[in-house]
Parts: sequence; C-alpha cells; structure tokens
Amino acid sequence: MSVQERKQRERVERERLIVATARELAEQQGWDAVTTRRLAERIEYSQPVLYSHFRGKREIVGAVALEGAAEMASALRTATSAAEGPRDRVTALARAYLDFAARNPAVYDAMFQLDGGLAFADEDTPEPLKDAFAALLESLGEVAGDGVHPGLFTEVFWAALHGLVTLTRAGRLPAEDTALRVALLVDRLAVV
Repeated sequence: MSVQERKQRERVERERLIVATARELAEQQGWDAVTTRRLAERIEYSQPVLYSHFRGKREIVGAVALEGAAEMASALRTATSAAEGPRDRVTALARAYLDFAARNPAVYDAMFQLDGGLAFADEDTPEPLKDAFAALLESLGEVAGDGVHPGLFTEVFWAALHGLVTLTRAGRLPAEDTALRVALLVDRLAVV
C-alpha cells in the first residue's frame, strides 16, 4: 500500500469517526450539543482537522442524513421483502418507517428537520436520498390506484408517515394508537 493510499484510508476513517461521533452525541444529547469543538474533543483531533473534512455543523448534519437515508432504505426493503401481497408490503413499509424514526430520532431529524445543505426533489439530490424515496416507491407505486401518478402517491403517503412521526414525537398523538393509525392509512390511501 502506497503512502497516498494509506493517507486516503486514514482520511475516510476519520470522516466516519466524525459522523459516528456526531450521531452518537446527537442521539444522546440532541443536535444542540453537537459542536465542532465538542466533536474535536471527543474524536481527539484538533478542530482544524475536523474542518479539513467538513466546513461546519451543517455539512456534518448532511453526512448523517445521507448515512441515515441509506440505512432507512435498507430497513424498508428488508421489511417489505418478507411481506406477501401489496397490503402486507405497504403495512410493513409503514411500520418499518415509523420504527426507524423512533429508533433514530436524531438521524431522522438530520434527514428531515435540520438543514444539512442537501437538495431534495431536485436533479442535485444525492443518491442516498433518491434511493430512500425509491424504497418507498417500490411498495407504494403498486397501490397508487388507477390514474394516480405513483410518485405523487408516494409523496402523499410519505407525508402522512412523516406527520405521524412528528406528531407522535411531539406528544400530540398517543403512541399506543400507532398500529391503528397505520391500518387506517393503509385502508384509506392504498388501493390494495
């Protein structure tokens, strides 16, 4: 291995460490606790080293969002692959989405609540975000109904899931009724 290859590998490892540490800190104490100074202390590198990877917290939030999008896409596909029939797939998709958000609140916030400098629904949308939407579309497109654009239906269903996440986390909806809400969502929106 050349010196250049070793340095590149070390750079990638440092970047992973920064992102993992930011995620951990955000999940434990919230995003307000994630500062470049605190990250530098935790990873035991100077702030200039951290800034050589990310220009600031916004880019770190974006990196966490991209990582989270890839993880969410994988979780959705895993959940739907075991389901039989469109109704079960959509139900599994909704549950997996809500479970992902509940297990990873800081990551979910990085993906959908915070400014990570990422473009959504645009030519410049990063591939992990496109893939997360594709993971939704794969199951939802088949239940959009006649004459309904599958992408538009997926956006509406996704918005409903996001609303459930947001309102439940804020204590506006009781968590114990989540299964009933999922069933209602599938029954009323999806043509199965």
